[in-house]
Amino acid sequence: MTPPAAPAIPPGVPLRVVGDVHGDVRAFGHAVATDRFVVQLGDLVDYGPDSAGVLRLMLRLIAEGRGLFLLGNHDFRLARALRGRSPHLAPETAATLDELDPALADRALAEIARAPAWLRVGAAFFVHGGFHDAMLMAPPPPAPFAGGRVSGLLARALYGEPTGRMQPDGFPERSLRWVDRIPAGLTVYCGHDRRSADGRPYIRAAASGGRAVFLDTGAGKGGHLSWIDLSPAGMELSPELG
Repeated sequence: MTPPAAPAIPPGVPLRVVGDVHGDVRAFGHAVATDRFVVQLGDLVDYGPDSAGVLRLMLRLIAEGRGLFLLGNHDFRLARALRGRSPHLAPETAATLDELDPALADRALAEIARAPAWLRVGAAFFVHGGFHDAMLMAPPPPAPFAGGRVSGLLARALYGEPTGRMQPDGFPERSLRWVDRIPAGLTVYCGHDRRSADGRPYIRAAASGGRAVFLDTGAGKGGHLSWIDLSPAGMELSPELG
């Protein structure tokens, strides 16, 4: 069976790039109240009060041709759970599952299964967790929703670059060494790691001339939702906070 085609960003349109939502439907509603095409960086679900509402809103944007989302590790985990491939569910994923009626679960699974792990438009590159320069030459691989290990570029896209150490909160520590390998002229927009110290998107310059913009500012986890508007050429216009 031919896999469903991955969604794409229409050419020549202004964009709104939205960070991790994590079930904060109120903030997501504000973010998508725009005539720009919405590029959401993954992790629509878990932690916040209404993951089902966020999924419904995202599915509506897709149906209307007004947006898409990247594959985040929490979306991936939800899809695996919906396929019965997660026998030991994290509490936040179990809570999200409890919110979904069968029709919404089927529609969400179908869209998560075709969500791209990364996309590039001109000078802008979009990924959930972390960048690798090999992504510039390779299409996103299929995710193993039916089971199997996540590795290689897909692991980098979903989880970033591990240091091999654990943080005090029990989560793996992630390195930002990959930022220095972003080529000159390219901006990587990502989420996953909450790097902001002041509530605004964290911008880090690369030694090689590129830069990374981290848009996870804690929506659904006691923080807020952030987004950035881009021109059709990928030039940053104005950061906005939800």
